[in-house]
Amino acid sequence: MNSTTTAAAPAQLLRRLAACFYDSLLLAALWMVAAALWLPFTGGEAVPARLYPLFQLYLAIVAVTFFVGFWCRAGRTLGMQAWHLRVQQPDGNLITYKQGLIRCAVALVSWAAFGLGFLWMLVDRERRTWHDIASGTQVVRIPPPRRRPLP
Repeated sequence: MNSTTTAAAPAQLLRRLAACFYDSLLLAALWMVAAALWLPFTGGEAVPARLYPLFQLYLAIVAVTFFVGFWCRAGRTLGMQAWHLRVQQPDGNLITYKQGLIRCAVALVSWAAFGLGFLWMLVDRERRTWHDIASGTQVVRIPPPRRRPLP
C-alpha cells in the first residue's frame, strides 16, 4: 500500500478523457499490428465475411489484454501515465484481474450509453464512473515524478 496514492485526489473528467484519447491512438496502432499478424491466415487478403466475427473477437481480446494488462500490472496505461493518473483499489493497491475485466466490460457499456457512464462522475460525490463503481476501483491523480537536477 502506498499512502501517497491512497490520499490522492480523484481524477477529473477532462484529464480522464484526455488519457482515453491517448490510449485510443495507442490501441489503433496496436490493432494495426494485430491485423497485420492476421494476414497470413487470409492469404494477405481482407478478412472474409465468414471469418469477420472471429476477427472482431480477436481485436476485442487484444484491446482487453492491453487495458487489463496495464491496469493490473502497472496501475495505469500509457495514456494515464502521460496525464498522471492511476487506477487502484480504494486502499491504494493495484487492481485484480477480475476487477480489470469488470472495469473493461462496464467501461464499454459506459461508452455505449453515449458516455453517460463517464458523465456519472459529475454527480457522484466521490467522482466515480460506472466502471469505477462496478469494479470497486478508483482513478486518482498522482504527482508527476520529481526531476533530478542536472549535474
